[in-house]
Amino acid sequence: MILITGHVIMNPENATRMIALGAEHSARSRGEAGCLAHHCHVDVEDTMRLVFVEEWESIDAVRAHFAVPASAAFVAEMRALSPQPPVIRIYAAEDVTAKLMG
Repeated sequence: MILITGHVIMNPENATRMIALGAEHSARSRGEAGCLAHHCHVDVEDTMRLVFVEEWESIDAVRAHFAVPASAAFVAEMRALSPQPPVIRIYAAEDVTAKLMG
């Protein structure tokens, strides 16, 4: 599984637009092949931080996601609205829940 985490900093004047963009992007992404989960959250400790958590079946699914024109448009608009560049981290992950939780 591929796990992606990311965040973007919002300004008070455009937070509503950025939250709407994030929610739309997550909903659209959940419909893509290979998307196991894709969610957008407002950080409860820093309400001007929008956080993304994604799970994908494979790196090929992630590559296909990044190639979707709407994904590129989403990133471009978020960059334009944010005072800081977005942060993204992509990990190859193994689910070890059963090993740890029994």
